[in-house]
Order: sequence, then structure tokens, then C-alpha cells
Amino acid sequence: MIRMSLSRRTVLSSLAAVPAGLLLSACSDSGQQGTANASSASASTAAPPASDTLDMAEVLKEGALPDKVKGSADAKVTVVEYASMTCSHCAHFAVNTYPEVEKKYIDTGKVRFILREFPFDPRAEAGFMLARCAGDNYFPMIDVLFRQQMNWAAAENVKDAMFQLAKLAGFTQESFNACLTDQNLLDQVRAVQKRGAEEFRIDSTPTFIINGKVYKGALSIDEISAVIDPLL
Repeated sequence: MIRMSLSRRTVLSSLAAVPAGLLLSACSDSGQQGTANASSASASTAAPPASDTLDMAEVLKEGALPDKVKGSADAKVTVVEYASMTCSHCAHFAVNTYPEVEKKYIDTGKVRFILREFPFDPRAEAGFMLARCAGDNYFPMIDVLFRQQMNWAAAENVKDAMFQLAKLAGFTQESFNACLTDQNLLDQVRAVQKRGAEEFRIDSTPTFIINGKVYKGALSIDEISAVIDPLL
């Protein structure tokens, strides 16, 4: 278990609190790593078994932060992903699977996709805070942070590494510092994680809730298609 119990000091002053070498395996606080499937399965891949069943109406109730959503409100399928910015399996899904999900399901109006914060360490908290502070660039910022994960999550000088990426989204040094010293935003990000853990029994990342069924691990496009297609 490598998630820290932090005091109310700002994330900006806590970024170096966890050894960089530990962070990229921070996909669980229960020892589980999920199943990052790097190879594409066949078209007849069976749907992975759900680990839990939840009331989707309860899942979709507004939390401490407004949900960041992609896709049609009228979509037959809603996918909620709980992720951590320093989780290597989350990055694997974001880079290798999510683009196919977006093209095949989200852009076609079949799926509504929601990303929720489930950080395990100060660097993951900082990544989500920057994405929230980026406003309309939330998803582009998330995408850049996942694609460049090795360049900032494992960096010794993480503040500088994150600032260099933040500048691409229009941050100045002043707005960067202001974002990462926003205690209210930090509390809200932590509240999203706390709700996920306490109400929906989320204990590892990535975890997907698909129309009430819970699936753990970095699903491949074939695996997630096997879950989604019967629901359309």
C-alpha cells in the first residue's frame, strides 16, 4: 500500500513526498494491479466477469465535483472510469484503448463516458487539479498527462516537469502555483475519491462502472466491446 495520509499542506509542497520510483505502480491500495492487457484479443473475446453490481442512478448522482463527460446524454450505455494519474494501467488504457472506445462508441452517440478522480498520491492529485483548472481543456490535459506519464510522474523535479506540460494548456507560473495551492479544490478531489471508495467500493484503478456493472483493470478494446455491445 503506497497511498499516503496527507496533512492539509498543499499539494504543491507535497509533490516530492512519495519516492518517484514507486508511483507508476500505484494502481491499487489493496495490492491488486488490475489486468493491463497489452495484446489485442480476438473478435470473439468473452466479456470479463463483473466484480460487483451497483445502482447506476446512485453512481450518477452529483458528487463534490461536477462530472467531466464525453458523449451523448441519450446514450444507451454510460461508462464511469475511476482512475489515478500516476497509475501505469490507467495510462495504458488511456493511450491504447480509450481512443478506440471514443471512435467506436462515444463519437457515434452510443456511449456516454465519465472520468472520475481516484488519486493515490500527491502527484496524482496534482495532475487532476491541473486538469480541473484547465477548464474546457480538462480532457486534453488528462490525455497529455497520461501520454507523458513517465516524464513527470517519475521525475525527480516533478514541479518543473508538470509545469512544462501545464504551459501547453496555457498555464503561467502564477496560475500553476495558484491551482496547486487551492485547498478547496484539493478537498473536492479527495472527496470524489472518498465517495468512490466508501459508496461504490472502488479499491483499484482503473475501475469501470458500465451500466451498473463493475469491471477492474485496463480492459482491451475487445473486452470492453464484449461488455458494451450486448447493451446497445
